[in-house]
Amino acid sequence: MPSSVQDAILRQLRELIRIPSRAGVDDYAPVLDAVRAVLRAQSVSSERLVDGSRVVGICGRITGKGEGPTYMLNATVDTAPFGDTAAWTHGPLSADVAGGWLYGRGSADSKAGVAIFCHVLMALARERSRLRGSMAFLFDAEEHSGAFGGVRRFVSERLESLPLGGVMIGYPGHDRIVIGCRGFHRARLTVRGVAAHSGSSTRRGVNAVLRAGELARQLERARLPTGRDPQFPLPPEITVTAMHGGEGFSTVPDRCELSVDVRLTPAFTQVHAEAVLARVVERFDRKARALPATIVETVPGWPAYRLAADAPVYLALRAAAQRVLRRRVAGAVAGPSSIGNYLATIGVGATSGFGVRYRNLHAPDECVEVASIEPTYQTYLLAARSLLS
Repeated sequence: MPSSVQDAILRQLRELIRIPSRAGVDDYAPVLDAVRAVLRAQSVSSERLVDGSRVVGICGRITGKGEGPTYMLNATVDTAPFGDTAAWTHGPLSADVAGGWLYGRGSADSKAGVAIFCHVLMALARERSRLRGSMAFLFDAEEHSGAFGGVRRFVSERLESLPLGGVMIGYPGHDRIVIGCRGFHRARLTVRGVAAHSGSSTRRGVNAVLRAGELARQLERARLPTGRDPQFPLPPEITVTAMHGGEGFSTVPDRCELSVDVRLTPAFTQVHAEAVLARVVERFDRKARALPATIVETVPGWPAYRLAADAPVYLALRAAAQRVLRRRVAGAVAGPSSIGNYLATIGVGATSGFGVRYRNLHAPDECVEVASIEPTYQTYLLAARSLLS
């Protein structure tokens, strides 16, 4: 790749990092407008996706001269929060380059993917006459908040008129191609107690926070299937992720809420997760029948998914990565869920990650290896040419 192209990708990525786009905090319009400006300068047009008064994404398409299927490149522009900025060696908006690494929030997840995909699209636009079919693109927001406003808006407004043969998502990670992810089922459990004055010597009440702590321990010890599927080697997991209870110093709390995250596999589905939670809660409540039962509120989740072994996007991306990197690049299943899970529920297959090398994802000093940008760009461009040949 000419050094001028690598320099252009790095320049764009640094510009995007300097524009704050924290999910649920910042306005997404500035970062999306910056992406549109780079594309427009190379005659790649795009349209805004709007939800009410908020811009939640941009999308467009490079169409070849011949007929053929449509595929899509996708990467998110929103980021995780900064956290404690004092813990950063290089500020979250610094876009500093040091020791061969580019620092900043979103550098890995997933502004590097955005910048690389922009330049893949520019190259494809110059080659329209040799392409069959089309390469759509979606740069969306609200991925890190869990609302997935950008991709949901695209699906509701555009998917019916633009059926997709597959999607390649620009999540980071240079050693494998992610072709499946665990799903998730979530629940809020409200544990009940009996309120009382914390200073009373005669009426002590029943502390809901302490009861919730015991329920949390029982959930963490819950028995889950341990059998491994060669096609999906990760096991299910239960994690208590939050506890909220009490209203000050002088009252024994009578309510405490637990947030519970259950990671799903093809063999351990939402139905199984609900049954495990119900069993643990029923056994817990049985020991305190005089108290109100624990309230279980289900939060919508996604099932696990695994891309078919012969999916065109996977085969093209794997062949391209192996050619560029000159080594075997295997498909793998990831523990965290992704937009790939959502796309699978509507019948669209997706690779959920091949990208730049990274460190400290969602943590202080998030960074990407500059040297991994070039081969990632080459891989996706080669894969796109193959899909549209």
